[in-house]
Amino acid sequence: MILRDPDEVMAQSAVARHLDRRAHQLLTNPGFGGWFHAMATEAGEQEFLVRRLHEWTLLRSIAVNAPWKSEDVLAASDWFQRTAVQILTSPAALRLLASEGRTRRVRTAVDRRLSNAGS
Repeated sequence: MILRDPDEVMAQSAVARHLDRRAHQLLTNPGFGGWFHAMATEAGEQEFLVRRLHEWTLLRSIAVNAPWKSEDVLAASDWFQRTAVQILTSPAALRLLASEGRTRRVRTAVDRRLSNAGS
């Protein structure tokens, strides 16, 4: 697998791009769970990739109206919060990020998105 490439940063970056594309495609698909487990096995001990996979499962939970915790959304990475603003439609998650998102960029993006939805 590509993670065996001697350039670890490049290898993780390539895998993360693939992971992001595929996770987004499968976000609401019932096949997400099987794909997640296969990717988790491949990611092994790669901390960055394991975190990204877990953040995609949180995005999925919100997207399919499964239980999720505000604390998990607020503790998630900047990448997660920016991605959530772009792809989620959950009013509760968007309101949470609008009021307590980690960065001004996230809070502003949610405000814009919510304003455009009301237009």
